Amino acid sequence: MIRFTTFISLFGLLSLVSACNPQTEKEKVDYKTAFLVDVRSPDEFAEGSVPGAVNIPLQEIDHRIAEFQGKKQIVVFCRSGSRSTQAKSLLEQAGVTNIINGGTWEQVRDDAENQL
Repeated sequence: MIRFTTFISLFGLLSLVSACNPQTEKEKVDYKTAFLVDVRSPDEFAEGSVPGAVNIPLQEIDHRIAEFQGKKQIVVFCRSGSRSTQAKSLLEQAGVTNIINGGTWEQVRDDAENQL
């Protein structure tokens, strides 16, 4: 028999895991109006990206915070999801909210196309 405190602890853990699930975040994105930011290098961006996305490489984020201010939804993405994770953290540290780590640029492209 599960004790009540154990149940509450498990429920809290499951809530935390679902709140951090990028897929859950991405389901709430309006790709038609979101600020889509590819944080890869300009060369990578030139090889292909998401239609309507802007290229703000990870190493430039600190100097370009103003471009993120006031945006309702921001989706950052890259090649593998690693740089977008770093970008989200940098933006949050700078006080920018409503940031979603989209993962790879292909995932964001597919998610955006599926929403149309």
